[in-house]
Parts: sequence; structure tokens; C-alpha cells
Amino acid sequence: MTDRLPVRRALVSVWDKQGLVGFARRLAACGVELISSGGTAAALRDADVAVTQVAEVTGSPEMLGGRVKTLHPAIHGAILADRGVDAHRVDLAELGIPPIDLVVANLYPFEDAAGAPDADAAQVVEMIDIGGPAMVRAAAKNHAWVGVVTSPGQYDGVAAAVESGGLDRELRRALAHVAFATTAAYDGAIASWLGGGGELPEALVVALERTGHLRYGENPGQSAAIYRGRGSQPWWHVAVQLQGKQMSFNNYADAEAAWRLVNDLPETSAVVVKHTNPCGAASRPTLDAALQAAWECDPLSAFGGVVAMNRPLDAATASRLGANFVEVVVAPAVAEDARHALAARRNLRVIEAPPPHGSDLDVRRIEDGFLVQGRDRITADPASWKVVSKRQPTDAELDGLAFAWVVAAHAKSNAVVVAAGLAAVGVGAGDQSRVGAAERALARAGDRAVGGVAASDAFFPFRDGLDVLAGAGVSAIAEPGGSRRDEEVVAAANEHDVGLVFTGERHFRH
Repeated sequence: MTDRLPVRRALVSVWDKQGLVGFARRLAACGVELISSGGTAAALRDADVAVTQVAEVTGSPEMLGGRVKTLHPAIHGAILADRGVDAHRVDLAELGIPPIDLVVANLYPFEDAAGAPDADAAQVVEMIDIGGPAMVRAAAKNHAWVGVVTSPGQYDGVAAAVESGGLDRELRRALAHVAFATTAAYDGAIASWLGGGGELPEALVVALERTGHLRYGENPGQSAAIYRGRGSQPWWHVAVQLQGKQMSFNNYADAEAAWRLVNDLPETSAVVVKHTNPCGAASRPTLDAALQAAWECDPLSAFGGVVAMNRPLDAATASRLGANFVEVVVAPAVAEDARHALAARRNLRVIEAPPPHGSDLDVRRIEDGFLVQGRDRITADPASWKVVSKRQPTDAELDGLAFAWVVAAHAKSNAVVVAAGLAAVGVGAGDQSRVGAAERALARAGDRAVGGVAASDAFFPFRDGLDVLAGAGVSAIAEPGGSRRDEEVVAAANEHDVGLVFTGERHFRH
């Protein structure tokens, strides 16, 4: 593998023509012969950049409506020849094929075509690029002798290298790495589309691209970066950080948990999350009141947490935020006077974000594999619930149960949430037993549990959990039902004169 490769001949065939003309002019100014076809050649000719048609090189016209043009020995032989092998050099010489030193190709926008609301299958198939990936893979394989450019973002660096005498070994290898990652992701998108008929396809290809480095992972001894699904627009990538330090690994994890929870809550709501678990949540007529009620759930745990709200952040709420220590605040918008109120907190990360969406699949890593499941869809519709106790919960209790149910679904299992109206007053999350989760929620709620309601993310396997909640004054409880001892739990509810509803769905979160 040579250290520095002068570029004398380049094949240029791109769908995305952003920056093409300027890049081509810089190559041409260095004496590089440009070979191209179709729309790329036309764009260069229109810009008065000298270009040789692929058909002139191959002696064969384009055919099949452009499906076949570069798939020819005069092109692929020029790309794939290992110039360190005598037999390869002899073959090129006998066939009169000069080598190609640089391949510039970006691919048909398959993902855009497949993702269009009115996508037609035949049109999507036409966006499956064949010649482009073939040239890219050939050049990447032979990166000992050939450079490969797959993105307009690489133009400036490659042009500068050509102007400095050529592409060095490290650059060619780095370009080849990106090239193979690009074609792998491209094939993955096609495979996903072809296998899109089922919820869990036989083959699942996950293509990720790094969007940034992080200072470290969950702990300082762990390296970390953040990736997004290729071509996707997750909320955190589209979001705008208005101020504060760089987001950390833990900040992103907590912000994801907080942002998804608050967007599942009705009306004007605020939540506080610590270590991906809610430690406060409330819905109120005003955002300031919602934040106050959410913070009061567990002020000790809220310290240093992440706050999210589903309404634009106003000055009054910003002032309340400023009185407490939080790491991150996420909102759909931040008013100008709210920005001024938070400006003195220079380390506070303030983020404007669109609503979360994301894939229908939840993918989690295990050793040498993944667990894949459909995303948990959280609903809270008391009209679909079944009252199993003698006492019918009041309308106010049902509203509170619906609120607590959503919060419990977003907490790590085992989870029990105690709420007073539309505000959590105690969250027991991540406990190894359900009665333990109830006891932890009550320890935080204290006297606020009296007259309150509670939700459990899974059924009570024994009556002890309900006994603990009822004994603390909780008046109504929501749980999925489905335990072998449901009759005992219902009997306990009737003994305590507690309203008990079965939701019919479970929301474990591990």
C-alpha cells in the first residue's frame, strides 16, 4: 500500500450534486481527468468543466434506461487493479485501460423514496442503486490504490489532499471505512423495506451513524459517543440547545425518559426525572404550578435531575427553575424572557425540542445479540378499565388513576406511583418486590397518600401490596389484573373499602 497516491483520473457519478461543481473544478485545476455520465456529466458540462463520458471510455452506450452504464471492465478493471501485482498491470496494459485513482459516488436516495407517504413500489425499486454501490465497494476494497468519496462533506478535505500532492494511506483507509459503512447501511435500508410486511422481520439491520463524541459514558472510565439511525431525525438530533454545557451520556438518557413521559401526559404538565426514573410529575392549569407540584413530590431526589414540560417555558416557570438545581430542561419552546431569566445559569442545559416519535421497535443489547420488541404504547382510558371492587371509584379518582398509570408505566419495574389528583406524591421504582415498591412510594408520599390514588405497573401477586397502600389511606388503585390471586386482592380491596380497577394491560420496564 503506497503512502501517498497522486490523483490523475477520477470517476464522478453522484445523485446529490451539492458542492459538485466546486469540487470538480478544484480537481480539474490539478490536472485530474474527470470521467462521468448522465446527469453528473451534464451538470459538469453546463458549468464548463471538462468531462469525459463513460460511454467514450467503455465503448458501450448506456442501456436499460440508465440501469447499465458503469458496469464494464474498462471501469471496474481500472478501479480494482492492484498495481502492486505484475499480472494486474499487464492486464491493464494489454487492454488499454488506464487506472482510476479516485471514485466519487453518492447513491440514489432510496430511503427518501421508500419513506414517502405516497411511495409506489415500482418507483421505490428504481431507487435501488446498483452501479453506485458496486463502484464504491470496488474502490473501497482497493483503497491501497484508490480513494473513494461518498459524501459532499468529504469534498473539501479530499480536494485539499489532491492539491497537496495526493491522498495518503490514512485518508484512503478512512474513506474506505466510511464507504463500506455507507453501502452496508444502504443495503440495510433496502432489506428493511423488503421485509417490512411483518412487525418483527426475519433479518433486522441496524445502521447507525455517529453524530458526536461525549466526554465519557455513564462513568468517567467509559468512552462514549452518540449515534442516530442512518437518515433518521430523532427529537434529540433536531432539538436546539440554547445554552449550557455539552450534553453528557447520562443527560441524554434522562432527557429521553423525561421527554417521552411528559409528552404522554395530558394538559399542561411538568416532570422531573433522575436516573431515567420519574421522581416528580404533575398536571396543572399553569406550567409554573405544574413544575412546583412535580418538584414537591420528592425534592431530595429532584436535586440535579432533568426537567421536561409539554408547554412553552415562560418567565415565571423559568424563575422557579432558577431557584433549584437541575442539569437539563427540555421544552417545546422557550420564551425570550424565560431565556433571560435562565441566562445566569450558564451550565444549565436549556433545550427546545420537537415531540418524540421514533421507531416502532425497541432494541436492547445483550452479549452478541439483541432483544427486539415492539415499542410499549401507553394509554390511559378509564372507560376501557374494569371496576372489580364493590366501591366504584369517583370521577376524580379515575382521573388521578389515569395520571398515575402513565407515570408508573414510565418508571422502572417494579413500580408503584401514589398520586394526589393530577400530581405524583410518591414514586417507588426499580424495586425487586411489588410490596417494596408500594412501601417506597408511601415513604415519599407520607401524609399526602391519605385520600390519594395509586397505580401499579403490573399485578399484585399477593394482597400485601394493596394492604400496605390501603393502610396508608389510599382510596383507589389501578393495576393490570391477571394474578392467580386476583380474588384475594379484590377481597382485600373490599375489606378496605378501596376502589380497585383492572386495566387489562401491563407496563413492565426493565
